[in-house]
Amino acid sequence: MSVKTPPTETVAIGTFEDTKPNFFKGLLKAQAFQILLILIVIVLIFSALAPESFAQWTNFRLIIQNASILAVLAVGMTYVIITAGIDLSVGSVLVFSGVVSAIVMRAMGGEGWGVATVGILVAILSGVCWGLLNGFLIAKAKIPPLIVTLGSLGMALGLAQILTGGVDIRDVPTVLTVSIGYGNVFGSVPIISVIALVVVVIGAIVLHFTRFGLYTLAVGSSEIAARRVGVKVDAQLIKIYTISGALAGLGGILSLSQFSTTAIAGQSQTNLNVIAAVVIGGTSLFGGVGTIFGTVVGLFIPAVLQNGFVITGVQPFWQQVAVGAVLITAVYVDQVRRTAATRGNTQSLWRKFVSGGRRG
Repeated sequence: MSVKTPPTETVAIGTFEDTKPNFFKGLLKAQAFQILLILIVIVLIFSALAPESFAQWTNFRLIIQNASILAVLAVGMTYVIITAGIDLSVGSVLVFSGVVSAIVMRAMGGEGWGVATVGILVAILSGVCWGLLNGFLIAKAKIPPLIVTLGSLGMALGLAQILTGGVDIRDVPTVLTVSIGYGNVFGSVPIISVIALVVVVIGAIVLHFTRFGLYTLAVGSSEIAARRVGVKVDAQLIKIYTISGALAGLGGILSLSQFSTTAIAGQSQTNLNVIAAVVIGGTSLFGGVGTIFGTVVGLFIPAVLQNGFVITGVQPFWQQVAVGAVLITAVYVDQVRRTAATRGNTQSLWRKFVSGGRRG
């Protein structure tokens, strides 16, 4: 009597060459690189439509300058969203920080750098306080980030209106407006953009080359696993939301310098614009994935669209339609990739879309 052996499966494991990382293949698959290609295409289209007005350094300089404040906020938001969190309060914290800074500088009087330096420190400290509050409630009280930051959004904006009576403060030291707001270096490079670039570079280095950045990605990938390997998740979350608040405070003094007013009513869409830029740039709303480079690229898509529509005579409202479509597409692509990675499925995005997610 012979014993039947159980059926076996043959698994193709490939060759050694198949396991080698392919830099260019990985680059092409990176969402940040794909978004960069989209941005380049948009720039080329507007350059072809309006070469004498759009494709000029003075116009590109304007786009960069207008995106600088959002870039500062977006760095902090990238860290927050990588942890699968959200910060809806950045626009209101920016306004509150600018208001408190303006009140302090007005009370001190004077126009020198001494008063301006105190104003800068007060703005950043105000943002830090809101960030600490958000982080503590999220990490220790275990209140969902959406609820906490939605509440602080209303609180910060309401307090700013209470402090000012709803009237913008326009007493801003001239030295801030002349230097940070509209000053240039290297001839025609805005100082405000240089400040934003420094924040972006530091944010990228910390995220990708330090233990703090590694812990941030770990918390976003799996909070339980991060705790098991010794990451102090609560402390990490508090630090991240504090950084987001501090950068919103810095954004407050930059806004004050650029517009010479607190602009209380001018930041209603700031938080949504920043979140959209971060997500479009490839940072996953589900956490664990994100790059500062992608965030910067995602930030310039709406900025270029708005500028290009104005120059070519198209209603700027179409910018909201275009950005909304890109945002939804970016989230869909991220969701499909995460699902495919979980199931070990290599189905293409187009095939995945057509088949409705069926394997085979």
